[in-house]
Amino acid sequence: MTKQAKSPPRPGRRVRGSSTGRPVMALLDLLGRRWVLRILWELRDEPLNFRDLQAACGGISPSVLNTRLAEMRDTRLVETIQDEGYALTKWGRELLSHLTPLTVWSEKWAKTLG
Repeated sequence: MTKQAKSPPRPGRRVRGSSTGRPVMALLDLLGRRWVLRILWELRDEPLNFRDLQAACGGISPSVLNTRLAEMRDTRLVETIQDEGYALTKWGRELLSHLTPLTVWSEKWAKTLG
């Protein structure tokens, strides 16, 4: 029996944690997939080709990177740019800007934990 590829989470479809697929739950399901946040982070400044992105992620296998990039293209967070590789879309950049305050908060929180 072959393993069927799972489609990326989408609003309106059942996703992890939500049978109704509320948009926020679909997003959290996508962001909770291994390597997605790291790929977003590594593409924050400039487009990267596949090899450079793989090296920047440090340890991601080519098959997993291909899968994540396909999911992120399908959900319009990443796009392929001819001769440059992969880049964040407008939606990907906007998402990253919304995640930045979490970084600030998490650093304050970490200090309270010692």
